Amino acid sequence: MPQPTPLRPTLTGSFSTPAGGNPTGAMVEAAYAHHGVLARFVNCDVPPEQLEAAVRGAVAMGWIGFNLSLPHKQAVIPLLDGLAPSATLIGAVNCVVAGADGLVGHNTDGAGFVAALREMREPRGRHVVVFGAGGAARAICVELALAGVASLRIVNRRTERAEEIARIVRENTATDATAREWTGPYTVDTDADVVVNATSVGLAPDSSARVNVVAASLQSGMLVCDVIPNPPDTPFLREARERGTETLDGRAMLVNQAAINIGLWTGLAPDREVMHAALDAAIADWRHPTS
Repeated sequence: MPQPTPLRPTLTGSFSTPAGGNPTGAMVEAAYAHHGVLARFVNCDVPPEQLEAAVRGAVAMGWIGFNLSLPHKQAVIPLLDGLAPSATLIGAVNCVVAGADGLVGHNTDGAGFVAALREMREPRGRHVVVFGAGGAARAICVELALAGVASLRIVNRRTERAEEIARIVRENTATDATAREWTGPYTVDTDADVVVNATSVGLAPDSSARVNVVAASLQSGMLVCDVIPNPPDTPFLREARERGTETLDGRAMLVNQAAINIGLWTGLAPDREVMHAALDAAIADWRHPTS
């Protein structure tokens, strides 16, 4: 691969649609600048019918890697040369590394969450309740199981989707995983150590929406987490703090995920505080754009 020069930086980026409002580029470029890495991150709006062309273009231009967001995390898999083990279990890819083995797909969504969790609690042996059964929940459940949690209760309106995740966890790890139906306000299990909202409830612009949970079942001693980065302080987290719990917001997952991606692409261990500050600035700009 040609070496970067001031007129030719190393290229990374993201493929999604819609691509507006994605703060990852702000974090990654802040890290590159802070560490003196001659690289750029390009946020690309790629419709589904152009994904294959975008991937081929990235290879042709010598990109060292790229991210994928909705709706491309599964569609990209046939275009790759291989998958990391966690991506195989999760069945989705959000980070591609271009190297000697071609294009290898990784999933760092769940790994980013677990890295954030470890800053507050060691996951091994914990009992965890996860709300939702979409892509984020699936990635989080797989990585939590690989990290050694004792049990997972996956709560979702469509029980069959939750059971699919539970089955994958049971068949591939030692974690006890069960699906729970979410038909009304959910009473969190009394033995839960960690509670995770892995749904989009509370995401801007519908930032007043609350997770349908019995507030009184959120008890002191639990760690209550939300994957939503914007707004960082969701109604779910505020309600949990009022009950005396510790909380973890979605920014930490996003920062750690992006840091893992940078490490896969460049070998660099980036300064997460620099990335966190860049994320906060990007969220503030998104919520209060200048005229």
